[in-house]
Amino acid sequence: MFSKILIANRGEIACRVIRTARRMGIATVAVYSDADRDALHVEMADEAVHIGPAPAAQSYLDAEKIIAAAKQTGAQAVHPGYGFLSERASFATALKAAGLVFIGPNPGAIEAMGDKIESKKAAAAANVSTVPGHLGVIEDAGHAARIADEIGYPVMIKASAGGGGKGMRIAHSRDEVQEGFDRARSEAKSSFGDDRVFVEKFIVEPRHIEIQVLGDKHGNVIHLGERECSIQRRNQKVVEEAPSPLLDEETRALMGAQAVALARAVNYDSAGTVEFVAGQDKSFYFLEMNTRLQVEHPVTELVTGIDLVEQMIRVAAGEPLALTQADVTLNGWAVESRVYAEDPYRGFLPSIGRLTRYKPPAEGVSEGVTVRNDTGVQEGGEISLFYDPMIAKLITHAPTREAAIEAQADALDAFAIDGIQHNIPFLSALMTHERWRAGRLSTGFIAEEYPDGFHATAPSAALARTLAGVAAVIDNVGNARKRRISGQLAGRPVVFEHQRVVRLGDLTLACEVDRAAGGFIVSFLDAEGRPLSTHELRSGWHPGEPVWSGVFDEEALAVQVRPRLNGVALAHRGIAVEALVYTRREAELAALMPVKQQAGSFKHLLCPMPGLVVSIAVSEGQEVKAGETLAVVEAMKMENVLRAERDATIARVHARAGDSLAVDAVILDFA
Repeated sequence: MFSKILIANRGEIACRVIRTARRMGIATVAVYSDADRDALHVEMADEAVHIGPAPAAQSYLDAEKIIAAAKQTGAQAVHPGYGFLSERASFATALKAAGLVFIGPNPGAIEAMGDKIESKKAAAAANVSTVPGHLGVIEDAGHAARIADEIGYPVMIKASAGGGGKGMRIAHSRDEVQEGFDRARSEAKSSFGDDRVFVEKFIVEPRHIEIQVLGDKHGNVIHLGERECSIQRRNQKVVEEAPSPLLDEETRALMGAQAVALARAVNYDSAGTVEFVAGQDKSFYFLEMNTRLQVEHPVTELVTGIDLVEQMIRVAAGEPLALTQADVTLNGWAVESRVYAEDPYRGFLPSIGRLTRYKPPAEGVSEGVTVRNDTGVQEGGEISLFYDPMIAKLITHAPTREAAIEAQADALDAFAIDGIQHNIPFLSALMTHERWRAGRLSTGFIAEEYPDGFHATAPSAALARTLAGVAAVIDNVGNARKRRISGQLAGRPVVFEHQRVVRLGDLTLACEVDRAAGGFIVSFLDAEGRPLSTHELRSGWHPGEPVWSGVFDEEALAVQVRPRLNGVALAHRGIAVEALVYTRREAELAALMPVKQQAGSFKHLLCPMPGLVVSIAVSEGQEVKAGETLAVVEAMKMENVLRAERDATIARVHARAGDSLAVDAVILDFA
C-alpha cells in the first residue's frame, strides 16, 4: 500500500480524497494555484505545493508541474479526482514513465472510453444498446445540419471529449443545429482543448441513469447499482439519487450486465461509470463511459456502504477486489443536491465573492437518517471566477425515498450561506415539488416545471402562520435581549406589549406572544382580537444565529433568518419572505407609508454575471431584432449567449472581446 499520495485536483473532491486517505493512514499532498492559496484542501493535506497562476491551463492542467510536485514530495501515486486531468490517457502514461502510479484506470481504457465517438463504437461491438447517431467527425455546421436531417429532430450535439454539460446543445431545427454546433465547438475547445463534436438522436422525455462499475487489475469487474441524474439544468446535473425510482430489479440487472460487459471489453481496472439514457418505458441506450470518479458518487457509497475512493486506491496498489457481485446490496435511498454559487432568481447566473458566512447542517447519523456534506470551502473563503461554481454536495440517506427527500429538505433549510448568491432556495423548493416526490422525472424536468425560471412564491396559509410565528418569537427574544442592556431607559421599567402585527408581503397577521415553559405560545387573532389558532414554539435560537432551529407544534422546524429593519427575512422550503413585526400602533402608522417604486432601465445591456467577454456580435448603429445575439460571455467555464429582448438600434458598444466584466457592467447602449 502507498504511504503518500498526491491529489491532482482542488475543491471538494480533493478534500474528499484526503479524508479517505487519512482514514487509511496514507499521507497526502495537495497542489494549489494562486487563487487557491488559502483553500480548504491545502489546509487539510499533510503537504502542499504551489503549481502556478489561477487559470487551470497554467496550473491544474499542467501535467509536468503535477509530476514535479509528486517527485518533490516523495508521493508514490496520484489521484486525479474528476475533471482536469482525470480522463487524459497521456497523463496516466506520463505518470507511469515518471515512476508514479495513476489512481485510476489504465491508459488503454481511458483512450477507449474517453473519446465519445470511439466509445460508442466499442459499446456497439460489446453488444451494448446504443442511441442512433453519426459517430464520425463532423466537418462544419452545414455537415451537422445534413446529418441531423437524416437522423430526425430533435438531436443532441455533443463534444467528443466533453463532460459536465460543456460543449453540449439540443437542436430542434436546422437553424438551431448551426448555432448549437458553433457554440458546442467553442465550449469544447476552451474546456477540453478538443473541438470535435458528434450528433445523435435525442430521446424525448429521457431519463439519465448511470451504473457504477468497479474493476481491478486481476480481471474482476462488478457493478454497484445505479444512480438517477435526471434533474439537470443546461445538461448540468443538479440533483442525483440512488437507486432510481424508474428501475425494477430486471432492468437494473440488464443495465448492470451491459455496463460490466463494456468494462470487461476495455480491461477496466478502477471505479468508473457507464451512463445510459433511458426512456419512460425502461428502454435504455448507452450514452458514454466516464473513466473516473463521478461527482455524484456519494449516493452510491451511502446505499452500498462501499468507499469508492478507498477501492480506487487499493486497486491502484494492485490489490484484488475484496467484493463479488453477490456481496453488493442496495440499502435504503440517498439523495444528493449540488449547492452552486449562482443566483436562481436571475436565471441561475454565476455568483462569485467571499463566503462571509458558511454554516452547513450538522453531519452524522440520527434516527436512521444520515446527513453528509462534501465541500471544499470554509467560512471566509472565496468563490473564484476561474473554476466550477460548486460550493458543496449535500447528501442524505434514509430507509425510504420519501424519508431521504424529507431529510434533504430539512438539511437544506439548515444550510446557511452569505456573501454570495446560491441555489439553496431552488433546491429547497424542488424537494417539495409534487412531480419530483412522485419520481416522474426526465432530463427536461427543470425546463418543463420552471419554463420562466425560478421565482419567489407566496407561502401557503399554513406556512404563513408558521413563519409569522417564528418572526414574532424572534422579535420577542430580540426585545428581551435589548431590555437587559445595562442602563437602558435609566432604570425605568419597560412595559412589554404582548400583541404584535406581522406583515408578510401583502398578508397581515395579528398575534399575541407569551412565554411558556421552555418556549413560547403564539396565538393568532381575528379582527376583534379573538384567538383563531394557538401554537407552541421551542428553540434555543439566539440573536445573530442564521438558522432558527426548533419545534413548532411538536414538529421539527428549521428556518433561515436574516435581520432586517423592523423584522427579519425568513426562508423555508424554498419560500422566502420578509417578515415585518410591529406593535399595533406601529402597524397602523406603517400602513400609511407610501411604497417606494423602483425605476427600471431598458437603455442598456448589462452583464448578468461576472465573466469574460467571448465576443460582441453587433456594432454601433446596427439595428437588431428581438432574439438576435448581442454578445457571448463566459463565466465559470460556461458560455452564455445574451440576446436582444426587443427590436432596437445599437447606440454605443462599451465592451470588447477579452474584457473581464463585473456583474451589471454596461456592455452596450440602445438608442
